[in-house]
Amino acid sequence: MEEKSKNNIKGLVILSAAICTLILVGLVGSYAFFISQVEQNKNQEVTVKTGTLELIFNDGNNGFNRELDFGESAEKTFTIENTGSKEGIVSVSWMNLINTYLEGSITYTFLESDTEDGEYTEIISNKNIPVVENATDRVLASGITIPANVKKYYKLIINLNYTDFDQTEDLQAKLETQFKITEGILKDPTPSEETLAKLGKIVKEGEPNFVEAASTNETEDGLFSMEDDYGTSYYYRGSADDNYVKFAGFYWRIIRVNGDGSLRLIYDGTRAHVNGFGDNDRSAILGKTFNLNNDNKYVGYMYGPEGTDPSTSKEEAQSHVESSNAKMEIDTWYKTNIDDKGYSMYLSDTVFCNDRTTASEDETWSSNDTKKGFGKNVTAFKPLSRFLISSANWKTEDVVPSFKCANKNDAFTVEESEFGNGALTYPVGMITADEVNAAGSGIYRGNSRYYLAKGLKYWTLTPEDFTGSFTRVFYVSSDGKLSTYNTKTAYALSPVINISSKYIKDFIGNGGIDDPYRLSTEEY
Repeated sequence: MEEKSKNNIKGLVILSAAICTLILVGLVGSYAFFISQVEQNKNQEVTVKTGTLELIFNDGNNGFNRELDFGESAEKTFTIENTGSKEGIVSVSWMNLINTYLEGSITYTFLESDTEDGEYTEIISNKNIPVVENATDRVLASGITIPANVKKYYKLIINLNYTDFDQTEDLQAKLETQFKITEGILKDPTPSEETLAKLGKIVKEGEPNFVEAASTNETEDGLFSMEDDYGTSYYYRGSADDNYVKFAGFYWRIIRVNGDGSLRLIYDGTRAHVNGFGDNDRSAILGKTFNLNNDNKYVGYMYGPEGTDPSTSKEEAQSHVESSNAKMEIDTWYKTNIDDKGYSMYLSDTVFCNDRTTASEDETWSSNDTKKGFGKNVTAFKPLSRFLISSANWKTEDVVPSFKCANKNDAFTVEESEFGNGALTYPVGMITADEVNAAGSGIYRGNSRYYLAKGLKYWTLTPEDFTGSFTRVFYVSSDGKLSTYNTKTAYALSPVINISSKYIKDFIGNGGIDDPYRLSTEEY
């Protein structure tokens, strides 16, 4: 083959006279072709379901006309903006593609950036443009995700390459193509995303420092996210002032949007209370023990039979024969104030986790841990490993709460399901230490400013350990600190419920203390 040079060999993309909208080398062509097969309006926007995807060429020109020498490249930049309320997923395709260049002679690179001047990331690197003699459609890039209310920046670079094979045939080759979005779909939101949108909230990026107390409203501009058993959960943190709910004649605070789309609420009084205000009215039940304390089984929301003290196996200790004192008190309150008044119909049967996981053989959560979880054997339960180094030393780093329940046996629900154990009588429970920590308690730090500080001590549903003498469960102190203590101690109880996602769409109000979220039938 003769030596190739820019002066004596050119491979030109030929624009057919019969198809005036075809494009020369590069990402060009009419915008209409790019969005063909997707509904468009006169403003040339792609409208799909409840959202809009709009493609704009940065230079204001939907095509360009130029020749390429071997070794040269052509570049076109454009944006795709999703002005809708749902995440968009698109695939860009070559349309009516004719490419008679030899395979490997002409390639493309496709790049994406979050900002116009930011660093571009290669989605596709130096890939062959398909060789086809008759006009056909082929995928260029698939599964491109454009979040709601986001604009993405793109570059398509087409290269006419020198190769190590004979390219004589390329002298008569041509590339003709248009471009289109072959998918213009918007991903259906998950149940929790739908509830998030109903609350008028967005997702906040990153993860907070769970060691430190959150004394300011850290979710004012968006809720943090964490996975739970059902999907993605979105939670409030710090001195939130837009998570008030009026339901069944009481005031509640939203802890989080559950992965199933329901809203997890904690009781907060017969009247609305500002953050930092301590009052006995903020808990429904005062001065009650969590349970007895002389056996591992008493860390359970439900536990093994009373007639076998001490318990003789973990399975026996963690069975669902007896109800703890905390459960009996909360069930009684619920029946009188929620069920008997006809409000149970609004609630979902979503998991309440009483995590009694014990350490495996290769784990040590406490220096004298037997890992047995029954009788009077010293046992450290899994939550201790998330919040403590040992029973005597509080963690100062790497605190990671969890909204997932490790064992179905500890996942309390009314009906047995994929996630729940079916042991409850009513769909009511208590907050977990993980939820308290995620909300902003910090670790062994007082915080009277976040929304869960009630000015009194109240129990959580989360075990810490059995010391050999007594059981300990996490509680929230009067200054909002997450602590643990003997289950035979009398603290308050704050019921937790979950409002079903199907009723949240009918909520009115803005979540503020003067206009709480509520059903339209709720008096206010």
